[in-house]
Amino acid sequence: MKNVMLAFGLLVFSAVFAAAQTTTTLSDDYKEAEFYVGYSNGQVDTGVDSGNSVNSFFRDRKNFHGVNVSGVYNLSRYFGVKGDVSGVYNNTTFTTPTFSAAVPGQTVTFDTNNSLYNYVGGIQVKDNSKSGTFKPFAHAMVGGATARTKIKNIRCSPAAPCDFLIGGDDTQSDTGFSGVFGGGLDFRLNDHFQIRAIQVDYNPVRSFGQWDQNLRIGAGIVF
Repeated sequence: MKNVMLAFGLLVFSAVFAAAQTTTTLSDDYKEAEFYVGYSNGQVDTGVDSGNSVNSFFRDRKNFHGVNVSGVYNLSRYFGVKGDVSGVYNNTTFTTPTFSAAVPGQTVTFDTNNSLYNYVGGIQVKDNSKSGTFKPFAHAMVGGATARTKIKNIRCSPAAPCDFLIGGDDTQSDTGFSGVFGGGLDFRLNDHFQIRAIQVDYNPVRSFGQWDQNLRIGAGIVF
């Protein structure tokens, strides 16, 4: 399943890139292709549900940081085919009681290296004319995502006994369905460059047997 999802995402992205590189100019009225690279902030669902307020929504998510790259081949002035790849990362330290009968009050602490990769394809709606300054856009894409967590540096306090931790570090990974639905606002600087002031996406991901309701926020350069 992981290989199928990854192949799908790479195929869509490669097709967009190839079409943009090989297609001759059909119209002088709009840009036929665009590429985006920028910072990506992932608000990744932790699986905790502490309420239904806006504050609790963000409180139940962890900040991930990374990069987002995409390519669009425009079929017309307003519609394009889009491929999108992003990777965001987070390092977190957890401390929790062991509930050991032999050592009351004992805690275990461990570090985690976490990552989330999205590779999706779909459509983008945007006014791609070579005039104007404000360029709002919307997109809808589906594909795959890979979530990975590496657990390391496991230690107990007091240190012994800690027999249940025999086996040491561990890495867990899962690949499943991903969707990216959202949009943002670009500012045209000239015929070659635009500034993506904001991009906000709803990013549902199926991993480890459950749905994670993530957000993806970014900004960068379009060329």
